[in-house]
Amino acid sequence: MHFKPNLPYSHVTPETSYLSRRTLMAGMAGAGLVAASGARAQEMPDFEIRGFDTTEKPNTFEEITGYNNFYEFGTGKEDPARNAHTLTTDPWSVEIDGLVERPGSYGLGDILAKVDIDERIYRFRCVEAWSMVIPWNGFELNQLLNLAGVQPSAKYVRFETLYRPEEMPGQRRPILDWPYVEGLRLDEAMHPLTIMATGLYGKMLPNQNGAPLRLVVPWKYGFKSIKSVVKVTLTDKQPLNTWKATNHREYGFYSNVNPEVSHPRWSQATERRIGGGLFASRLATVKFNGYEEQVGHLYRGMDLSKDY
Repeated sequence: MHFKPNLPYSHVTPETSYLSRRTLMAGMAGAGLVAASGARAQEMPDFEIRGFDTTEKPNTFEEITGYNNFYEFGTGKEDPARNAHTLTTDPWSVEIDGLVERPGSYGLGDILAKVDIDERIYRFRCVEAWSMVIPWNGFELNQLLNLAGVQPSAKYVRFETLYRPEEMPGQRRPILDWPYVEGLRLDEAMHPLTIMATGLYGKMLPNQNGAPLRLVVPWKYGFKSIKSVVKVTLTDKQPLNTWKATNHREYGFYSNVNPEVSHPRWSQATERRIGGGLFASRLATVKFNGYEEQVGHLYRGMDLSKDY
């Protein structure tokens, strides 16, 4: 079943019930009982139980939506939640161009009618050495790219965030070179772990988290997961992503989570889990954010201390 983007908030299962229901359904799947069960909450968007989820406890909805980076709405962690209400997300379309068979402007409603939305509980690791666990709703990016038809000569995917300074007050200041740009190698983009998120906790994606459509690449530092995407370009040249353009000595193109390679101004060996409390112990950072088994082969033969 496809996710219904206009689902009213009042029809969404509360977070505690959501987690309990998900645990129940996962247990039923393991016992082979899901197909035999008629119990399915009518108000809850359907999702597949997939093998991509972490078993760690998700952060609360309030933590996820109240603490994040979205410089288009300010540089403070609470600025996006405070300022992002000004963003208009309907109607929304994504321009897909470059080395594709069917370039054009794709309406979000049309996209959602042709893709499969499921739930992914992913670890999220910021380059600033803090982390969360987030239950996203979304679809695999490869489905969107296949809609447009990737040409054989394409090697990279370039993404661009909305530029609308009248609604995004941070863009009125030259903090970065707007609009925000990110990029992936094509094999990274086509990997099933790479998703375009449309929601979290079964609700529509809040503005401060990148509504209505954001990239999520769980084995990379969070700034790679570009928000409020309006343009996707297939190209044969490596895109110059915003943070590399801003400071190439500190931020590379790949930005894979790697505890063995320190940021020039801090160690990446440990991380602070948001919601853990002021005196909580720091966690050891895991290479590729815990997804090495799934994605390590993509970087075989590369020197990740140089190709960072």
